[in-house]
Amino acid sequence: MFVVRFLARRLFQGVIIVFLVSALIFTLLRVVPGDPVRLMAGGMAPEALIEQIATDMGLRDPIYVQFARYMSGVAQGDLGQSFVRPASGAALGGASFDDTTRSERAEVLTLIAETAPMTIQLALLAMIFALIIAIPIGIWAGLNPGRWPDRIALYLSSIFVSLPNFWLGIVLVLLLSVKLQLVPAIGYDGFAYTILPAFVLAIEIAPFIIRALSVSVASVMSQNFIAIAAVRGLTQTQIVFRHALKNSAVPLLNLLGVQFSMLLGGVLVIEFIFDYPGLGLLTINAVLQRDFPLIQGIAIVTAAAFVLINIFVDLIATVIDPRLDY
Repeated sequence: MFVVRFLARRLFQGVIIVFLVSALIFTLLRVVPGDPVRLMAGGMAPEALIEQIATDMGLRDPIYVQFARYMSGVAQGDLGQSFVRPASGAALGGASFDDTTRSERAEVLTLIAETAPMTIQLALLAMIFALIIAIPIGIWAGLNPGRWPDRIALYLSSIFVSLPNFWLGIVLVLLLSVKLQLVPAIGYDGFAYTILPAFVLAIEIAPFIIRALSVSVASVMSQNFIAIAAVRGLTQTQIVFRHALKNSAVPLLNLLGVQFSMLLGGVLVIEFIFDYPGLGLLTINAVLQRDFPLIQGIAIVTAAAFVLINIFVDLIATVIDPRLDY
């Protein structure tokens, strides 16, 4: 019963969050300067044609009418169709871009479904790299609070977090891909193309995991039950893995959930630098083209992913520590 109540409450909260995000993005896209119809039809298109296309597409209706119509489609699983991306892969525009081309335009849900697995693959690999880097350093610092291992962890974290990801990405491409030719970098033609952008993302998020883990381990190791465990004859390794890490798992798990959610929605710069065909690159192109339906669809999907990931993390946390109350 607890699981059912928990899921019902959190899913209801999640629906509200996604709705609010949708309303905010939808409104902002329509109040910022610039007419997407002008981009679609071309700069030389007559004003009468621009107004005709906009009217046919419903872009001259009041914002609340457009939003109600859009959310009605979302509730039925329809995120709309791209303004500028046809299903054929060609470019739509000019005088031929009118409502008769609607059947030729790509479905937003299809575009997201094609690119989301790439971003998920990148985010998962980045998280694995970050854990490989952060867990040994974080445990080492947590077992030696205030001493030189803790200071080294702090210095490393400061260096990592201070490196701009775009600068680090460019430097690693020039060094590891161009000069040493160890890994491919630009575009995507196999899993190897994910390694370098994932490593750059890992360097960006590892400092937060290091500090969270070191503080949590240090706090647990100062508890009375740790001293009792030592008296019972448990070795340092057994104490660390049976007690310290288990009790540090909940705050670490919450942090990982947030970081993974942020990775799914925040890889814009990295995917752009590496020309990686994921949601980030799709989002940048959609913004440049003022492709309203695609931007809105990506916002809804990433918001829903953020909600679902955090619900899953909280559920796992309650399994680890039943005393928690969400």
